[in-house]
Amino acid sequence: MDQTVSGPVVRLDHPMGIVEVSGSGLPPVRIVRSPGTEPHPHIPVGTRDRALLTLTVDGAPARIAPGRGRLLRGSYRVDAFAGSTRYRLVPCSLDSSRFLRDGVPLGTFTSEGDGHVGSDGLTDAGAQPRDIAVGTALAAAFGTGGQPWWATALDAVAELIP
Repeated sequence: MDQTVSGPVVRLDHPMGIVEVSGSGLPPVRIVRSPGTEPHPHIPVGTRDRALLTLTVDGAPARIAPGRGRLLRGSYRVDAFAGSTRYRLVPCSLDSSRFLRDGVPLGTFTSEGDGHVGSDGLTDAGAQPRDIAVGTALAAAFGTGGQPWWATALDAVAELIP
């Protein structure tokens, strides 16, 4: 069955902690921060605390497990589990993150945390509509990219020098 897929539509509400992705041919994906929690200003959905987040994919509950987002670039990864599928979004450069399904790379996403999400290579790698919707939601909710550890360490040292 050939299904036409339009570009994902992203709705990001930082104060409320809601990210919604929809589009023709795409299953709806929703990431929500627990009501009443104070949003972190540098995280689009407002938190990386998995206990405060819920994820639904096509109306079904799924699990989300963001990394802590510390010194190492890989700590900014985000894992999502929808049914028997494991997704991972992990920074691969300063501004982009690699997206994997069950350990297989599907492409890259870019997002500065403003609700606009770009992608590259997804259709070439055979990404399905659900893959595109989940990856877009993760990129919109947490942003993409990250500095390598050594650049972060240099920034910290530079802050100490008068």
